[in-house]
Amino acid sequence: MPSQERQCPPEFLNSQILLGKNIRAVRDSVGISREVAAEQAGIDADYLGEIERGEKWPALWMIRAIARALKVSPARFFEFEGESDAGTTAVERLQQIVQTRAQEDQELALRIVKTLFGL
Repeated sequence: MPSQERQCPPEFLNSQILLGKNIRAVRDSVGISREVAAEQAGIDADYLGEIERGEKWPALWMIRAIARALKVSPARFFEFEGESDAGTTAVERLQQIVQTRAQEDQELALRIVKTLFGL
């Protein structure tokens, strides 16, 4: 069977972004550079950057390797509920939601907000 790179389904893009943010937050909290963490995990530092920015959905072995390099449980990266709102403003949370949507949906959201606030 030929190898095929698969795109993350749109309904999971927010999870992909949150996973990356959680990985970066843990890495920052333990004070390890992206380069060192990537080297210890056996992956490319640029690829780790793409994961942290939510651009790539890593394979399970990579998640485990990154967790091992950061000395945490892989489950820590998937603590999305409530935590995704911690330390972010309402505007940032709205932006996270809207940025992964199609242009048409973004325009609709803008019309709704304008109508809601009489703009």
